[in-house]
Amino acid sequence: MLEALLTPDALIALLTLTLLEVVLGIDNIIFISIVAGRLPAERRPRARNIGLLMAMGLRLVLLLGLGFILELNEPLFHLPFSLPGGEDHAAAAAGHAAEAVSNAAKGTGISGKDLLLLVGGLFLLGKSVSEIHQKMEGEEHHQKKGVASSMGQVIAQIALINLVFSFDSILTAIGLTDIVAVMMIAVVVSVLVMMAFAGPIATFIEKHPTFQILALSFLILIGFTLIVEALHVHV
Repeated sequence: MLEALLTPDALIALLTLTLLEVVLGIDNIIFISIVAGRLPAERRPRARNIGLLMAMGLRLVLLLGLGFILELNEPLFHLPFSLPGGEDHAAAAAGHAAEAVSNAAKGTGISGKDLLLLVGGLFLLGKSVSEIHQKMEGEEHHQKKGVASSMGQVIAQIALINLVFSFDSILTAIGLTDIVAVMMIAVVVSVLVMMAFAGPIATFIEKHPTFQILALSFLILIGFTLIVEALHVHV
C-alpha cells in the first residue's frame, strides 16, 4: 500500500487532487462563514470547525462507499423533455446521431445524484437570497423578526450543503485517481488547509459588507449551476 502511494503518478494525483479539493471547498467555506455569522462571535469559530470536520467525515464515508456513489448516477425516472445543452444535444454535437435520437425519445434521465443537486441548488439559492434580503433590511429588522440562528440550526444547514458539495468533491476525486487512499489523504489535507484559512476569510467577509453581498452572489451562481447540472445542462 505504501509503495503504491509513493509512486510518481500517485504523488502527482495527490497534489492535484488536494489543490482541487481546496478550490472546490471555497464555496463551502463562504457558506459556512456566512451561516456561522448568525451566531454570537464567540461561537462562530466552533461552528466553522464543526462544519468543516463534518465535511471531512462525510467525504471519507462516501469514499468508502464508492459503489453507492456510482449507483446514484443511474436514472430513477425520465422527464418528458430535454433542455438545450442537455444530454441529447451533447450527443448530437459529438456526432452520435443515433444516441441523440435515443436520448431525445427517453427525455432527461433524473438520478439520485441529480435530485440531490437539485435540492441543494434550490436550498443554496433560497438561503443566499434570504441572507441578502436580511442584510439589506438591516440588523434591527432581523431582531424584530426573530431570525437569530441557534447552533443546531446552523449545523443542520451546514450538514445539508456539505452533503451536496461532498458529492461534487468525490466525483472529481474518482475522475483523477482510482487509489482510495490517495483520495482520503487529499480530503484530510484539504480540510485542514481550509480550517486554517476559514477564520481569516470569515473575518474579512464580516468586516466588509460589500464582499458579503459579492460572496452571497457567488453562492447564488453556484446554486443556479447545481440546478442546471441536475437537469443535465452542461455548464
